[in-house]
Amino acid sequence: MTEQKVRNPAVAGAFYPEDPEELRNMIELYLSKAKDADSPGHLRGLVVPHAGYIYSGQTAAFGYKALSKEKIDKAIIIGPSHYGAFPGACESGYGLWETPLGRVKAKSASGWPISIFPPAHGPEHCLEVQLPFLQVLFGDGMEVWPLLCGEVNPQVLAERVMKELDRKTVLIASSDLSHYKGYEAAKRIDQVANEAVPALDIARFERDGDACGKTAILTLMHIAKKKKWKGAMLDYRNSGDTAGPKSNVVGYGCYAFYEEK
Repeated sequence: MTEQKVRNPAVAGAFYPEDPEELRNMIELYLSKAKDADSPGHLRGLVVPHAGYIYSGQTAAFGYKALSKEKIDKAIIIGPSHYGAFPGACESGYGLWETPLGRVKAKSASGWPISIFPPAHGPEHCLEVQLPFLQVLFGDGMEVWPLLCGEVNPQVLAERVMKELDRKTVLIASSDLSHYKGYEAAKRIDQVANEAVPALDIARFERDGDACGKTAILTLMHIAKKKKWKGAMLDYRNSGDTAGPKSNVVGYGCYAFYEEK
């Protein structure tokens, strides 16, 4: 049965530590260094990066620290497919997702534009790297709905995803920003996302934004606009600030969306 199928971690020991204690300690350190964000309401959505933790983990921690104040029991995580091409979006077909910190239950709710396509999920890192943060914050009781984007209209996907939202669900778009630019060029390019994403300027981000998970971010933006959520930028840096040379960097932004009290 689907519920018994386990997706084993694909990037433990590469993108993040394989040892459970080392992994938990790393995440707790990032969370302790992240500043508390002003909360204008109930946090409903996040954009967080998905590179190796030494590169983007600190930026992601800003979002997860803000999320730690919420009572959440489900996360819908949407990201780009790096290893498979397909129409629409896809689920993994696995009922349990495993990390060094344990197993998380994965829900299934397929129906156009969402199908089940395990080969795209097997080697994929963009969803997996979010799970240890959620496990540290909420334990293994958290349920996830991991979705990868193929060729899909963000508005169409947004309409489908909205049906699964409730007040104890957070919507996470997993995405890095510009790739392999010089340090100053990356900051200029990423300023588009830093301005347009929290402002819900869909037209500008669709036209000029540079992000591998652009479809996932746009899906979240469409939902946030329809739900009248308010956006905020929590952190921005690139790999030249963290663990790489400044000659060839990847950008990382963290943005939160709040339902006003």
